[in-house]
Amino acid sequence: MKNKSTLPIFLAFLCMGFGDVVGPMVSLAKETFELTNFAATLLPFSGFLMFGLLSIPMGIYQDKKGKKKVLLIGLTIAFIGLLLPILSGMYGPIIQFSGNDLQSKFYIILGSILLLGAGATVLQVSGNPIMRDVSAPGRYSSNLSLGQSIKAIGSSLGFLLPPFALMAGMDWTLLFPIYAVLILGTIGLTKSLNVVEIKHEDESPASFKSCMQLLKNKYVLMMVLTIFVYVGAEVSMSSGIPILLKEEFGIEGFSLWLSWGLFFLPILIGRFSGAAILTKIKPIKFLFATVIISIAGVLLLLFGNSITAYTGIILVGLGFANIFPLVFSITVDHLPERANELSGLMVTAIVGGAFIPPLMGFVADSTSVLLGFLVPLGCLVFILFSAIVASKKV
Repeated sequence: MKNKSTLPIFLAFLCMGFGDVVGPMVSLAKETFELTNFAATLLPFSGFLMFGLLSIPMGIYQDKKGKKKVLLIGLTIAFIGLLLPILSGMYGPIIQFSGNDLQSKFYIILGSILLLGAGATVLQVSGNPIMRDVSAPGRYSSNLSLGQSIKAIGSSLGFLLPPFALMAGMDWTLLFPIYAVLILGTIGLTKSLNVVEIKHEDESPASFKSCMQLLKNKYVLMMVLTIFVYVGAEVSMSSGIPILLKEEFGIEGFSLWLSWGLFFLPILIGRFSGAAILTKIKPIKFLFATVIISIAGVLLLLFGNSITAYTGIILVGLGFANIFPLVFSITVDHLPERANELSGLMVTAIVGGAFIPPLMGFVADSTSVLLGFLVPLGCLVFILFSAIVASKKV
């Protein structure tokens, strides 16, 4: 990084991770609100839907008003989303819901996730390209992986805090006030952030039309679709693993901790390691290797034996760790003068987290929880194809 004033950017990446709370929340809400697998996946649908609706408009707005302003907007939206359940009495103490009250509280959670998704969308649109502004030449991929590592810490809180809350005689809604305090602190630091945004002489103003025209580039279209299926696969894994551990292997009570240890801890380790590895090898080679590891992991998971399944989950976490920052940075480096439009398009593709998990939930309800993991496997096969094509382009 160029200077210590980039601390707010890292904190913004931490706050991006709060949007990933929809992963572990699927299993938590499934039990609290007595939902089917399909109904529970409406939580990630509501959150990730905002990526499809807001990303391009915010990319265009950002091109005119600047990344710092958009960063603050994203933090504020997420903060408002966290206030909804807090003001409705869901801030940690165990409260028994029933009947209409149970239904109304579920709708409040849906609304909260919707706004958290909107905030995370705006943060992704601004955070990923602003990292380029503060990165030394040739270090963008490495720094973006480091930022995504910080984001993984924020994501991990959704797995780590609920069991602690249970031990303290509280419930998983304790996440909301903790997230709110962290976001409020980040807003305060971001206001003093000083960033000189990189401009290109031949860069024309971004517009909806200019964003859509980029999709005529087959390479860009393929990479956008790669982000779509990758995010769908990751959310499917993070939401499906706690359910798998409980229903297939009988892990009760601490399934979230085990899920974090098997899946998100390897992601965290993989991202910090990836930031170092990318200073030594080319991003496209690293992308190819990570996808192969991910596919091998899902295949082991499908065997159904607990030992191979646990090993497979760890491999998937290690493989998933750097796919998003690699695809994002490889694509932006391909057309750096269109960074804002590309950011809008690729963050729009995060909407895959809304559509693929319900498909996995439908397959799981129709067959078994284990066979539901065929859906993320199919996504990884597509990513492998994209990596092969990209390796010939770069």
